[in-house]
Amino acid sequence: TDSKYFTTTKKGEIFELKAELNSDKKEKKKEAVKKVIASMTVGKDVSALFPDVVNCMQTDNLELKKLVYLYLMNYAKSQPDMAIMAVNTFVKDCEDPNPLIRALAVRTMGCIRVDKITEYLCEPLRKCLKDEDPYVRKTAAVCVAKLHDINAQLVEDQGFLDTLKDLISDSNPMVVANAVAALSEIAESHPSSNLLDLNPQSINKLLTALNECTEWGQIFILDCLANYMPKDDREAQRRVTPRLSHANSAVVLSAVKVLMKFMEMLSKDLDYYGTLLKKLAPPLVTLLSAEPELQYVALRNINLIVQKRPEILKHEMKVFFVKYNDPIYVKLEKLDIMIRLASQANIAQVLAELKEYATEVDVDFVRKAVRAIGRCAIKVEQSAERCVSTLLDLIQTKVNYVVQEAIVVIKDIFRKYPNKYESVIATLCENLDSLDEPEARAAMIWIVGEYAERIDNADELLESFLEGFHDESTQVQLQLLTAIVKLFLKKPTETQELVQQVLSLATQVGHTPGPSRGLPSPGGSGNGLLMGQQVTGSLMQSHGMVWVGRDLEDLLICHIGTLASVYHKPPGAFVEGGRGVVHKSLPPRTGSSESAESPDTAPAGVPAADQPSVIPTQGDLLGDLLNLDLGPPVSGPPVATSSVQMGAVDLLGGGLDSLLRSDVGGSPAMGGGIAPAPGTAVPSNTGAPLGSGLGDLFDLTGGGGALSGSYVAPKTVWLPAMKAKGLEISGTFSRQVGSISMDLVLTNKALQVMSDFAIQFNRNRGGWHLAPEGPVGGGGTLALGTTPVLSRRVLPRQVAVKNNIDVFYFSTLYPLHILFVEDGKMERQMFLATWKDIPNENETQFQIKDCSLNADSVSSKLQGSNIFTIAKRNVEGQDMLYQSLKLTNGIWVLAELRIQPSNPSFTLSLKCRAPEVSQYVYQAYETILKN
Repeated sequence: TDSKYFTTTKKGEIFELKAELNSDKKEKKKEAVKKVIASMTVGKDVSALFPDVVNCMQTDNLELKKLVYLYLMNYAKSQPDMAIMAVNTFVKDCEDPNPLIRALAVRTMGCIRVDKITEYLCEPLRKCLKDEDPYVRKTAAVCVAKLHDINAQLVEDQGFLDTLKDLISDSNPMVVANAVAALSEIAESHPSSNLLDLNPQSINKLLTALNECTEWGQIFILDCLANYMPKDDREAQRRVTPRLSHANSAVVLSAVKVLMKFMEMLSKDLDYYGTLLKKLAPPLVTLLSAEPELQYVALRNINLIVQKRPEILKHEMKVFFVKYNDPIYVKLEKLDIMIRLASQANIAQVLAELKEYATEVDVDFVRKAVRAIGRCAIKVEQSAERCVSTLLDLIQTKVNYVVQEAIVVIKDIFRKYPNKYESVIATLCENLDSLDEPEARAAMIWIVGEYAERIDNADELLESFLEGFHDESTQVQLQLLTAIVKLFLKKPTETQELVQQVLSLATQVGHTPGPSRGLPSPGGSGNGLLMGQQVTGSLMQSHGMVWVGRDLEDLLICHIGTLASVYHKPPGAFVEGGRGVVHKSLPPRTGSSESAESPDTAPAGVPAADQPSVIPTQGDLLGDLLNLDLGPPVSGPPVATSSVQMGAVDLLGGGLDSLLRSDVGGSPAMGGGIAPAPGTAVPSNTGAPLGSGLGDLFDLTGGGGALSGSYVAPKTVWLPAMKAKGLEISGTFSRQVGSISMDLVLTNKALQVMSDFAIQFNRNRGGWHLAPEGPVGGGGTLALGTTPVLSRRVLPRQVAVKNNIDVFYFSTLYPLHILFVEDGKMERQMFLATWKDIPNENETQFQIKDCSLNADSVSSKLQGSNIFTIAKRNVEGQDMLYQSLKLTNGIWVLAELRIQPSNPSFTLSLKCRAPEVSQYVYQAYETILKN
């Protein structure tokens, strides 16, 4: 019936409303206020009516009072001086005989975020916290948290926190729940304060209130209980377990969180531990009978739980079998959990189900199902032979995408179990001609190269791939290069011509590492690196299996039932600002729990170091395909060398990124700090050579591990020693196989040891934001990325470095070419259509002077920095290169580069939908070509 208030389009309405608001008739006043609220709701500015609306507060009509309070909450911040006019009415309403009006008044005062009003709020709030009516008390408890957010010091000075703690002992369960919620909210914004000091007495009061409060109240109390670490309080746990059968899924997950944390303190050989396991399974299974969206949330939480304690659901495999009408996101999550629960006891059942999935019509799901079979083989060694047999059956179906996925999977099975299933190679080679996907082609090439001595025509098979070498993806090119070198090491006399051919072709490809000086000698020590036991640490990741590291796993268990458990990321990875980012941890493990490793914590053959601390991306392409450890060893003089890799999110936000602590001298080679070396420059750690000429062949040691074609500027001094009390910081930026690096060298020119280093990066406002991705790794490397925002400016990067002496600040401007991504090569037809589609006014021309390179050298040099040549033609003796590049935020830049052989000046024309980027791209071209 109130919809009529939203349909009026009358002009001069403000004057009419003003008159109606000052009417003597109550009904007319209420109608006028409704019209004002309707106008405010649809976005009209009715702030001019503020004094007239405030005058309507003096009424006994509860509906009218609510409407006026709603208006006040919306406009008080923009009219703080006018809002003070309402204070007297608030104070008066806080003493009204009607508890609903008292609660409404204190709630509204808490929502008006105006500093001038907060001091007037204290007395009414103090009275309401001790009100005789529980509805008023529970509303006042929440108001304390809101007031604390506005003025924390005022709340502490007025003693409201102590009053809140007293409310935990209140006789009304809803008051208790709101007091707990308020204290938890305050504790999250001030993690150092110990507001919720739980003890057996207070826990008993919370458990008493648990049975009688609403669902939200139960969640608040359960989340509070999850932070309590009892020594042995089984009675408390027994009073929590009834929540597992609650109808609300959020209450169930909160109860599961409490019990999961409690189980950390139980030894697995206790009967009570087994009892808890049996109680946890049914509620988790019941959650899967809800609608798909809730199922997905439940499955993401279950995914975490089975990583931590797979024994909870080890007998419930059938629950996770996919139904024909499940949405794809539910199907994929169920598939993931099936693999986590797979064991020798149920593998036959799982494989039969997966084989059935591989015949469905959904191509993406079929691919995942085939990959899941490979995951089974890698996870359960006893099932490997059966898995290979199942994959061969699928290959016989001759369905193209099934065959290609199966070959990728078999390649990884070969890596995990070398020299065991070679009998299937002949079947795989029969399907060589049908492979058209880069990953499948690379997998087949790897198999041929790895088992070249057992394939009579291995050289012919590999040579067939060379015909279209330049049209292959980088992944296939790298794998083909590696496979032919392997073949050469096994059959040097027969393949000399073939290896020379591939090396010649590889030299012409911009981002394939070409040969530098020579091949490793057959039988030499370098062969072990290329031919030795294959790396298995990334096998599960290559099939989409996400192994959450032990520390992150423990952290996420503490956040069951929250967004962190759905994203499988810590809250700090997606919450802007410090609010809500509370570092929680599981209690210390008891008894056998400490050493016992759950079957799914890490698969066999996966070293602990390979388990990611966050959901991982694909592993380093070079390291994976060439099976080489590219990381530099920690050795040499006392020096701090950092390679700071950038990530896509702020870990703490709020202006500064997370503090990445690095005791730069913390490794044994550094002796606990940076030792004084007055007046001497400290060299960077570039890593050891890769013996027997192999490092020369792939040119992996130059440039700190960067690809041979990519340009890395020489290190410059960013912070002179005279400005930093003897600490000199120099560095540069680079891009290595998709990762952005900030390479730092810290030199101590003082007369004292420097230690306790930490580094912070200030957030750029409006420019590309480079943010730390993780803590300092081995060898002092801190690997860095960009936020995916449509930034169009390059701003100086502001950095703060702290040590045991002081905090020092500097800024540095990063080159734009580190933001050029690897998939920036545009198809020819798309290039032509895009060039025509971009307005001519967006085209900008630049001159690059004093550059004497020919067209081929220019193309090769630019491709090393991810500027790709789409086409080349010669017009009247002038070489024309048409090129494309893509920035990390998705902006494409198209280029036409004119090169006159006799003229050292090039003409560069750039077209982009964001023309302000062109100036930075031109600078990148000039920098790359002149160095």
